Amino acid sequence: MIKIWGRNTSANVQKVIWAIGEIGLPHERIDIGGPFGGNREAAYLAMNPNGLVPTLEEEDGFLLWESNSIVRYLAAKHRAAVLEPADLRARARASAWMDWQLSVLGPAIFQAFWGLIRTSPEKRNHAAIEESKRRTTEAIALLDAELGKSAFVAGDAFSYGDIPPAVMANRYRQLVPERPAFPNFERWYTAIAARPAYKAQVAAVKLA
Repeated sequence: MIKIWGRNTSANVQKVIWAIGEIGLPHERIDIGGPFGGNREAAYLAMNPNGLVPTLEEEDGFLLWESNSIVRYLAAKHRAAVLEPADLRARARASAWMDWQLSVLGPAIFQAFWGLIRTSPEKRNHAAIEESKRRTTEAIALLDAELGKSAFVAGDAFSYGDIPPAVMANRYRQLVPERPAFPNFERWYTAIAARPAYKAQVAAVKLA
């Protein structure tokens, strides 16, 4: 049975566990990082020199870190058509949206998440939080426009390209209730929210 090292409140761990749920893979998730600690200890650093979560550990000892890479690897290994588009260009688009979450959407929402969820009210930097909300809304506007062209980010079918943006979308919808109306985004999110693996591994986990 594969192991996933990382706490379930981590957005990056949620990506992997959601993907595993879509594939239907038996697995064990081990709490580490955040309030559980352990991710800076030598044993964990030997598996993942970054000291971050998640880390995939397979039965034969193969190790892989970086959440998006883990998702793509598992989808390819298990020939998970539900995640990996068969068409090369659709697969490339899915991968691009995964990278967009890392380079644009994730950094945009970080200060709002950290300030509102992990910082006590008296220590919050409200200017940074508001700027983060603004930047995230700009990113979501871009996503909304693109979703006006297709049902999901890589085309008309759900794929692993939807997973990283949707994990951040869950945070955005909770942290920015005053957001503008984004009809394509909301239509997409409604379809995402109906997926059992998303419900179990993302929606059911309180922001922390």
